Amino acid sequence: MSLVIGLTGGIASGKSTVARMLIDKGITVIDADIIAKQAVEKGMPAYRQIIEAFGKEILLENGELDRRKLGSIVFTNEQKRLMLNNIVHPAVRAEMMKQRDEAVSRHEPFVVLDIPLLYESELEYLVDKVIVVTVTKETQLKRLMERNSLTEEEALSRITSQMPLADKTKRADNVIDNSGSVEKTKQQLDDILKSWS
Repeated sequence: MSLVIGLTGGIASGKSTVARMLIDKGITVIDADIIAKQAVEKGMPAYRQIIEAFGKEILLENGELDRRKLGSIVFTNEQKRLMLNNIVHPAVRAEMMKQRDEAVSRHEPFVVLDIPLLYESELEYLVDKVIVVTVTKETQLKRLMERNSLTEEEALSRITSQMPLADKTKRADNVIDNSGSVEKTKQQLDDILKSWS
């Protein structure tokens, strides 16, 4: 019997670090962001719907989506963000469920769905347990500004567009505090997996 784990956190909380640790253990990690990128590639149904909804101005010269331009639109306009989510999310959900079911049919002990907006998108029903990766507010802001070369204002608007980390941790089955060293994070992950084996 496979245990399907939802892995989530806030932007720049270190969820990807934990996902890599799981992959290094040979655990299947199904990444919503990777699937979402594939879903909006040139020629895909979601790609065409996005152009219909947002116009050709959001395209690069080579015809691909200008993610930065699209991001600046949807992170400052709730209505446009919901419009984009309504296009992308159903395609992503269907592909994640397909990959999850394939891993379960192989009787893998753990299958992980890496979903940044697990709670915001109300996708808890896809998983048996949830791990939330968390950091302090200061660490989150600093990491996001450095990682994405954003101003403090831009970083804050991205952070506040998501559910607060404190609310996510209250709903989690387990929490990994990623404010410390990589070793500390790895130890917390190992302890959780042991307790769920």
